[in-house]
Amino acid sequence: MNVVYRFRIYPNKIQQELFAKTFGCVRFVYNRMLSEKKECYEKTGKNLKVTPAKYKAEFPWLKEVDSLALCNAQLHLQTAYKNFFRDPSFGFPKFKSKKNPVKSYTTNSVNGNILLKDGKLKLPKAGWIRIRQHRKIREDACLKGASVCLEADGRYYVSLLYFCEEKPVEIRNIRQAVGLDFSMKELYVDSNGKHAGYPHYFRNSEEKLAKAQRKLSHCRKESNRYKKQQKKVARIHTHIAHQRKDYLHKESRKITNFYDIVCIEDLDLKTMSGEHHFGKSVHDNGWRMFTDFLQYKLEREGKKLVRIDRWYPSSRTCSCCGKIKHDLKLEERVYLCSCGNRMDRDENAAVNICREGLRMSGIMMGSMPAFSAERRPFWESSRTSVLPGSAPRAAPAFS
Repeated sequence: MNVVYRFRIYPNKIQQELFAKTFGCVRFVYNRMLSEKKECYEKTGKNLKVTPAKYKAEFPWLKEVDSLALCNAQLHLQTAYKNFFRDPSFGFPKFKSKKNPVKSYTTNSVNGNILLKDGKLKLPKAGWIRIRQHRKIREDACLKGASVCLEADGRYYVSLLYFCEEKPVEIRNIRQAVGLDFSMKELYVDSNGKHAGYPHYFRNSEEKLAKAQRKLSHCRKESNRYKKQQKKVARIHTHIAHQRKDYLHKESRKITNFYDIVCIEDLDLKTMSGEHHFGKSVHDNGWRMFTDFLQYKLEREGKKLVRIDRWYPSSRTCSCCGKIKHDLKLEERVYLCSCGNRMDRDENAAVNICREGLRMSGIMMGSMPAFSAERRPFWESSRTSVLPGSAPRAAPAFS
């Protein structure tokens, strides 16, 4: 099992210059090989096999940087070709732009050329670099490689790839289940009536970001003032991304700790954000990132994430009688059924998602213990949300 640890590093000026050279050399080799491959295929119809070593005689400055970084550029190009021929939706490999604000390169660990010791990191050609190691590395981990990245805000990070022996995971008995319905306003609503209450970090910083971008538009391009303001804009974007990621990690950890099976819908977010003009709200929530976090955390605990079909009518089906309301409109936020059921639309959908996920997993509702108020997660309120004019609704019982 491969595990990646990402830390911030603080290179000195000489090391920063070396990194800048390495970024440029890796980009040059990648673009050169891609250009020659395309030209050879157009003329002969055959695939050209090239290696970075053939360029060192013609361009001796390639010898100044880590040779393994150049080799990884070749591997990345090969992977790009394989992905394209396997699935054309990946797109044909593109040339790397010098103007891309995010730059990176990858190197491999060979004969101890990469070491992490006493708050410092040793990298090939660069030597020892100060690092902020905010978490411990597993004792049985074996270092395989490192990727150095320069973000748009001017900060340097390193991602260390370790190989760890996968420990046997005990498959747990399913005692607690929950369904999560995607909500653009609150990230999700679960089948127990809990609303996530997502803070909307991008919306909250939108005014500050717009002000910084207006100031950037008044600067002359490529001037020192322009570059300085460009980093300020990038720092705001980075801060928003870090806030969102931190929240999603904590929220997914809470759910993983309490529930044994989590049921969600397999949504087409690209269509939702494009056709229905919900792009800003959908992307601000980070639903795909949230479900990815849930996936790997549940798997490590021996638990399960179930994705039900996106066409399952979870919102239109009554969670009490099972009747489907075909004329339900998007603006109707309260679900009303002829059987007397009156509840929040998203809560109704979450209950249906939970039931469908359990059915797909082959679990009978009656085989699970009841979910009482005393067993609710510690972060939830003991009260169930009740709409005005409606009777209190009990959480779905699994007994």
